[in-house]
Order: sequence, then structure tokens, then C-alpha cells
Amino acid sequence: MMKVTVIAVGKLKEAYLRDACAEYIKRLGAYAKVNIVEINEYRCCDNPSAAEIAAVLEKEGEAIAAKIPKGAYVVPLCIEGKQLSSEAFSQQLETAALSGTSELVFIIGGSFGMDEKVKQLGSLRLSFGKITLPHQLMRVVLLEQIYRAFSIANHTKFHK
Repeated sequence: MMKVTVIAVGKLKEAYLRDACAEYIKRLGAYAKVNIVEINEYRCCDNPSAAEIAAVLEKEGEAIAAKIPKGAYVVPLCIEGKQLSSEAFSQQLETAALSGTSELVFIIGGSFGMDEKVKQLGSLRLSFGKITLPHQLMRVVLLEQIYRAFSIANHTKFHK
């Protein structure tokens, strides 16, 4: 069975977001073992300098990199990443699985984004468009799209 790990900076604070994630994790259980790894979000002052932001990104990046299993197919979510349709995303995950990868790792950065060193670890940089989503909401969107991708690959009725 495929393993899916979502590494996310920050914790889900709102109950409705936790409930939505739990629902998609439950649904994904038919296709994969899902693991959520939360990385502490580093804080800085209200008007941080570029150097302070870089320091936060570096600290978060080190914590993220430490949690990535060896041999995993790594997908950092970043605005400059590749935009895919749900069908193309499903095909990308199938291709990764057929290449012998048994673990998919998706990475959601914090409020300042993601360290470039983490992005460079990616097999695929993925974007869900040019809009900015709160990273907590992004977790729900990502889990839904992963579930949709597995549903497409397995020809179920969820994807229309």
C-alpha cells in the first residue's frame, strides 16, 4: 500500500479544518496509509526584515528536511510550481508509484513560504494556482486533491 506523508508547517487550529482533514484521511485509507507531520512554525516580529524572514525559512526548512524519508517522491507546494489538472496530477502520482516509489511526501510551507533548499529536494514542484491560500486551508485542499487523484486512478465515482 502506498504511503502518503504531508509535512506541514504549523498546527491546525480550527476544528472545522481538523474535521475536514480527518474526513479525507479516512477516505484515503482505502488507497494509502496517510501520515501528517506538523513542523513548528517559527515566529518573528510584525515587520520582519528580509534577513529575519530568511532565518525563519531556514529553520523551518531544516526541520522539514529532517522529516523527509529517504527514497520518497517529494512534492513541495509552491506558487512557482507546476499547475496540473486533477487528471494530470493523478497520472503524476501513478507514474511515481510505477517507478518504484512507495512513499509520496507533500510539503506545505509556513506563512513566509518555503526555503529554496527544501524546494530543491522536490521531484515535482506543485502549485494549485496563483492565488494565496492560508497554509491551514491548503492542507484540506491538498488532501482533497490527493483523494481525488487516487479516485481517478481507481475509476471511482468521486471525480466527475
